Amino acid sequence: MRARMALWAGGQVYELREVVLKDKPAHMLELSPKGTVPVLLLPGGDVIDESLDVMAWALGQNDPLGWLDTTAEAGELVQTCDADFKGHLDRYKYASRYEDSDPLAHRQAGEEFVRRLDGILAHSAHLSGERQTLADIAIAPFVRQFALADWDWFFDTPYTGVQRWLSAFIDTPPFTAVMDKFPPWRPGDAETIIRP
Repeated sequence: MRARMALWAGGQVYELREVVLKDKPAHMLELSPKGTVPVLLLPGGDVIDESLDVMAWALGQNDPLGWLDTTAEAGELVQTCDADFKGHLDRYKYASRYEDSDPLAHRQAGEEFVRRLDGILAHSAHLSGERQTLADIAIAPFVRQFALADWDWFFDTPYTGVQRWLSAFIDTPPFTAVMDKFPPWRPGDAETIIRP
């Protein structure tokens, strides 16, 4: 989702191939044997298969919204999100996929990151100040997943800054622009071209 938002913000036209991870297309695995999404095949044949790298590439081509103007503190939050928070999120929301995972313990560990975000968002609209930047776009989809695991619990917590920020994020054009559902791609399907 965050890679697609950066492609949208950067004005990139691309072919989208929706993937069901239980049934990964052979072409995707040829491009990126690790078998995770996103996978971006560039016109010259280079492959980018990390979402933050796709974001950096897209915004490096064109950054009309100034998303790359992220503070150092917010950039560090992105790294913490990817290195720590996402692991707790997965073991909280998808506990059955992990042996001996205690979802509530992982929710509590993930909550530490949410609390840290809330401290920032109590004083500013976004993680880098008053403008949305790459940090917001990179982190908010994971916070949304954390909230979706138990929406009522999440909105009953004292993290009103994060709640406000997440609610505003869900209503922004970058998010709504990439939320269309597409059928899984199969070889021989017509191209699905995404234009900003």
